[in-house]
Amino acid sequence: MILTTAAILVLILAAAIALGGPGPIAALDSINAPFSKADFSDVPPARHFAARDGTRLAWLHYAPSGDPAAADTRRRIVLVHGSSARARSMHPLARALARAGFTVDALDMRGHGDSGPRGRADHVGQLEDDVADFMQAVPHDGPSTLAGFSSGGGFVLRLAGGMHQDLFDRYLLLAPFLHHAAPTQRPDNGGWVSVGLPRLIALSLLDRVGIRAWNHLPVLRFGLNNAAREFLTGSYDYTLATAFRPRDDYRGDIRRARKPMRIVAGTQDELFDTSRYAAEFAGAAHPVTVTLVDGVNHIGLTLDERAYPAIIAACRD
Repeated sequence: MILTTAAILVLILAAAIALGGPGPIAALDSINAPFSKADFSDVPPARHFAARDGTRLAWLHYAPSGDPAAADTRRRIVLVHGSSARARSMHPLARALARAGFTVDALDMRGHGDSGPRGRADHVGQLEDDVADFMQAVPHDGPSTLAGFSSGGGFVLRLAGGMHQDLFDRYLLLAPFLHHAAPTQRPDNGGWVSVGLPRLIALSLLDRVGIRAWNHLPVLRFGLNNAAREFLTGSYDYTLATAFRPRDDYRGDIRRARKPMRIVAGTQDELFDTSRYAAEFAGAAHPVTVTLVDGVNHIGLTLDERAYPAIIAACRD
């Protein structure tokens, strides 16, 4: 009887892994279309640093510009892009922050852009190590803020609640992803991502007992259009999907974060219910200021100039 039950469980897991991957998803116009109107003519050339495993990881550097009297050249803002994206996608915001007087460094996170094989990571925790390696390879004489957008905002929360949190003196979460079951999540993930939930659950169960042979299989697929698929990351394997987000106990990340945190989001966000952020972060060790920008949707937080004053203020406060 025990052997029969075990065999059934093995068959269920095997079916979930083999057949339970992410399905096809239509391109989400509200995410894709705005990029065609943005100015990317002055994106700086990519720079590279070596992570501890020897992988060359890419980043973009923006020196402070604009009015010298308004410059805050001592503070560096390290930017983390959202799911499927790369540092270049943060260019309009990075440029605005540099014009406000900040030193800005935008990262191609591992598995994205020019930082290793797209859609993959070797182990959970590797992206946090990569950020630590960046801070060592590219030191800055002054305080640093880690700011992340969407899934990148969720990753920033992960780092803020983990062993590397002392790398930065402040954390800024821009419309952060928290968890697929969080009150902030909209139905069907807002139409942006197809989740292979059976495969995700099966791989998670196996991962807990040290079986990681199939962690390279995709569990997320994003609503990119055909043009974007050439330059961005269309899917994540299990490891990257797990690493580039908060921990499952995201409220634990919130409680463990000792450094100041700020949140900025738009009132018209189609992916997340931004009105729920304040309640979700009520248990933080320090009060978390949540600023909602009227009339701005999800991707507008990085592309819509109406959002920039609130983001700049959050970096200065």
